[in-house]
Amino acid sequence: MQRRPGRFNTKRKIQSFSECRISDDLIKNVKYGGNPEHKKNPGDFGLTPPSSPRTAKSLCDTVEIFTRKEAILHIKSGLSKGMISEQMKGQWPQNIWAVTSDGTPLEAQLENPESGVYHGYPMPESDPFSNEVIEEWNTRAKND
Repeated sequence: MQRRPGRFNTKRKIQSFSECRISDDLIKNVKYGGNPEHKKNPGDFGLTPPSSPRTAKSLCDTVEIFTRKEAILHIKSGLSKGMISEQMKGQWPQNIWAVTSDGTPLEAQLENPESGVYHGYPMPESDPFSNEVIEEWNTRAKND
């Protein structure tokens, strides 16, 4: 079922930092699969098709994420700060959030709970949850 533009999952919640248990092993083994719907420039993602941008999707290109290495660094950064969803699929969180150096919130969704593969994208400004991600990121960054 495809989500209409402007409709967001209102059930998303960031796990409280005190309850968050992220192992170094989880951070080491997380993977980035990508999604051609969030790419205009195919970069080195190795996707099929290489890119297939959709008007209703936010593009990684807008935040200058053009390589798999950059994408996985953001996911690992979110994991290391405990920016994960309360909803888990086995050992993997359903979502991981991070914020770029220029303040853009990113969201990664679990694609494969057996192998820890995610795809991610910049959160649209119209998503009310994006402000919560930024606030929590900044709070946790102060405690680093």
